[in-house]
Amino acid sequence: QLQLVESGGDLVQPGGSLKLSCTASGFSLDYYVAGWFRQAPGQEREGVACISHQGYYSTYADSAKERFTIFRDNSKNTVYLQMDSLKPEDTAVYYCAVERGPLPGPCTLVDQGRYDYWGQGTQVTVSS
Repeated sequence: QLQLVESGGDLVQPGGSLKLSCTASGFSLDYYVAGWFRQAPGQEREGVACISHQGYYSTYADSAKERFTIFRDNSKNTVYLQMDSLKPEDTAVYYCAVERGPLPGPCTLVDQGRYDYWGQGTQVTVSS
């Protein structure tokens, strides 16, 4: 079976940090673009960050720049999202998704339909 499993979501106070993990099973991430997306209750899903298949390029939403870092360890078949300086508006279910490649150059967060597989999500709640 092809699966993406997210972990690391938690309840955290504003200003805190979390590191999310996305581990693939049943296939190798070596040739896949990977991205993190999030969806708050009553809101549309939005892109947060994505990374090229070898990790050479990354793209961030404006809300994530300077606070979040996406990186990957293909030897562990895992993609990470390090989140620092968390704000209440970061509260959402965070999803990992991957796109078959490899694709040259930077990845995109605009067209979510490009992504082939999605995880079930992990809840991040930022509240004081």
